[in-house]
Amino acid sequence: MSEAENTAANASKAEENQGPAEEVNETRCVVLQGFGGVRMVKAVKRPQVSAAEEEVLIRVKACGLSFLDLMVRQGAIENPPRTPLVMGFECAGEIMAVGEKVTDFAVGDRVIALTDYNAWSEVVAVPTKHVYRMPSTMGFQDGAALPMNYITAYIMLFEMGGLAPGHSVLVHSAGGGVGHAVSQLCQTVDDITLIGTASQIKHEAIKDKFAHLFDHTADYVQEIRKVSPEGIDLVLDSLCGEDANRGVSLLKPMGRYLLYGSSNIVTGETKSFFSVAKSWWQVDKVSPIKLYDENKSIGGFNLRHLLFKQGRHAYVRSIMNKLFNMYNQGKIRPTVDSVLAFEDISAAMQKMHDRKNIGKIILDPTAVPSQNSTETEADKKCTEENAEHSQ
Repeated sequence: MSEAENTAANASKAEENQGPAEEVNETRCVVLQGFGGVRMVKAVKRPQVSAAEEEVLIRVKACGLSFLDLMVRQGAIENPPRTPLVMGFECAGEIMAVGEKVTDFAVGDRVIALTDYNAWSEVVAVPTKHVYRMPSTMGFQDGAALPMNYITAYIMLFEMGGLAPGHSVLVHSAGGGVGHAVSQLCQTVDDITLIGTASQIKHEAIKDKFAHLFDHTADYVQEIRKVSPEGIDLVLDSLCGEDANRGVSLLKPMGRYLLYGSSNIVTGETKSFFSVAKSWWQVDKVSPIKLYDENKSIGGFNLRHLLFKQGRHAYVRSIMNKLFNMYNQGKIRPTVDSVLAFEDISAAMQKMHDRKNIGKIILDPTAVPSQNSTETEADKKCTEENAEHSQ
C-alpha cells in the first residue's frame, strides 16, 4: 500500500471512530447582507442560538417592521452596524427555553421582546429585562405591532408632551404605526384636537381618526393656521428637515416640539448623501434665547437609545405595563396593515418605502411566501429606480 493510500485509510478509520457528525439546528431569519436596496435583505438559514444566562429563547410568531428598519438597510443611521446581521427590533412569540438565573419567565409563556437587532428570526435569544409577558387576550400580531409604536407614542404624549384636556396635537405620517397609536391614545383624553399630515392616498382610510387631515405635500402650515390660528400645543415630527422648522413655527406659547425620526432622508432605494445633507441643512440652528423669548420647548425621543444605550429598561417596562392595562380595557388596538412571510421582506419594505401602508406591517415566520406580483412589483420598482440613477 502506497503512502497516500495508507493516509486515506487512516483518515477513513478516524471518521468511523468519530461517529456521525453532530446535527446543527438551523433557523430561518432575515439577514441584511450589506447596505443598499431591498435586494440586500434575504431570508436565509443560520445556526440556531441558545439562551445564555438571564436570557430566554423565544419561538417567534410575529415581527414588526418600522421605518427604522429601512434606514438601517440603507446604512442611514448613526453608527450603522456591521453586516451581515439579522435585522429587526421587535417580535412576539412563545418561550421555548430559559437560561440560568431566569426566575420571572417559564417555558410556554407568551411574550413580547424588544431587541437591538436579531428579532426577525424563527428563534431569538433575548435578555429578560427586554421581555414582557403578553396579556392573555392579546394575539401575536398585536404583540408585534404594539411595542415600538405605542411606547413611542405614549412617552411623547404623556411623559414628555404633557398632554391635557383642551390641547391640540399635530402628528406627521398619520397613517403609519405611530400615527395610529397617537390617534388612539389621544382618544383617552377629553377635548383633544388631533391634526395629521399624510399622503393623499391614505386620507380616506384614516380621516375619521383626526379632526383635521392635510396632504403633506401641500402647504399644510397655512391650512393649520386657518383651523388653529392660536397655534399647536404639541408637534410630533418623524420627518425632520424643513418640517422641523415648520413644526416649531406652529407652536403656541408653552407649546412643545418633539422629533422622533428623520424619514425625510429616505428618498431613493439606497442611501442618498444629498438627502441626508439636505435634511439636516434645512433645520435652523436652535437658539435657546429665542425659545426663552417665545416660551417654546424642543425635544427628541429615541426609544432604541433609551433602552439599549441609556439602560432605562425599568422605565420602559413601566410604560409597557400601562399599555397592557389600556389594551385589556379596550382603549387601544394596534392597526395591522398586512402580514407577510420572511421571504417577502423586499415587498414589505418597498410598501413602507412608498408610504402605502395603513398601520403596521407584520412579518410572520410561519406564513407561506408569496409567489405572485407582490415581490415582483418590488423588484420592478428597484430596477426602475436603478435605471433612473444610471442615466
